[in-house]
Amino acid sequence: MIDDRTVEDLLRTLAPQVLGLLVRRHGQFDRCEDAVQEALLAAATQWPGQGVPDNPRAWLLTVATRRLTDEWRSERARREREVAVARREPAYASVVPAPDADPAVPAEDDTLTLLFLCCHPALARSAQVALTLRAVGGLTTAQIARAHLVPEATMSQRIRRAKQRIEATGARFAPPAPGDREDRLRAVLQVLYLIFNEGYTATSGPDLHRAELTGEAIRLARVLRRLLPEDGEVTGLLALMLLTDAHRAARVGPGGELVPLAEQDRRRWDSNAIAEGIALVTEALTWSPPGPYQLQAAIAAVHAEAPTAEATDWPQILALYRLLARVAPNPMVTLNQAVAVAMVDGPRAGLALLTSLDADERIAGHHRLAAVRAHLLELAGEPGPAREAYLAAARGTTSLPEQRYLELRAARLAAER
Repeated sequence: MIDDRTVEDLLRTLAPQVLGLLVRRHGQFDRCEDAVQEALLAAATQWPGQGVPDNPRAWLLTVATRRLTDEWRSERARREREVAVARREPAYASVVPAPDADPAVPAEDDTLTLLFLCCHPALARSAQVALTLRAVGGLTTAQIARAHLVPEATMSQRIRRAKQRIEATGARFAPPAPGDREDRLRAVLQVLYLIFNEGYTATSGPDLHRAELTGEAIRLARVLRRLLPEDGEVTGLLALMLLTDAHRAARVGPGGELVPLAEQDRRRWDSNAIAEGIALVTEALTWSPPGPYQLQAAIAAVHAEAPTAEATDWPQILALYRLLARVAPNPMVTLNQAVAVAMVDGPRAGLALLTSLDADERIAGHHRLAAVRAHLLELAGEPGPAREAYLAAARGTTSLPEQRYLELRAARLAAER
């Protein structure tokens, strides 16, 4: 007897290998992906009670191939009935291989190619995320829908449209051209980062964390690093996820409320994840030019190494943010840099930097800008404006734990007046 969690972990590992093999052999990504999902469902139902087969990948491949073959035969019969004439055998029906045949391409190469395909530039980011979770992560549509707090029908339509869009582009199941590879890899990294962030700070709903998303993002980042150990940014992303996720247990109070970094009980941080993350980013920075994920991981490592909030090396963090702003300028970097500036040069300096974001439409209406401004105003000794900014931030977020925290900060300032 094998427990459900062990089966689930095994299936998530095998899912992209089986799908990659089928798509490489037959094309028709949409149908192959549906067939693999049915095979995964069959395995999840049967294996816990009957045991894992000796060759679980071949078992999944057999079930998925039978599903494809049955569908093709059904379509062939329908066409024959409609036209009432003999038709030659469809090309795809004659090339169904023995399901346990050794693939010509290593399964790990198929997994990487599948990641590139799911992050095709023709897809919107939300579609890339959903398709990656299903096709590479092996999650069911219901699991992805629950994680994103949307109806299953909505997520099913999103995934279906994404697969149809890939088919419409005529994309082949092959690695991207050398000139496109770097951009496609950056897209894969961004998708994994988005999955992690949505799990670490849920943008809506009653829970601050969605561990199924952070866990899956870390797992996929490990897979990607195993496939591309020579890429410093891949290593940096994994390090950043580990160092960030290490705070998870200390980040939620007894009532489910958000606990900010400075107030967390650092004894509850995951020391193993911190040690691994620090080792990864330290190693990457010794041989790879510093990229955005490596620099963010380095900042997280400085926070992790401080025994107390007061002992944080803010000058080093500020220096890293200034470098990050040159390497990958964007409003969220400026927002975080303003906090570091405030801790080094005083809250007024941080507030001055924030003013540069007021006209940036990418973040001007974002609740995080109002929340950071509130924090710096509070540090500057302006409780009235700080309270108003906290309330504005609370109105702007759909995350209930963040909303409660921001309203609590505003209430405390009102009580102190």
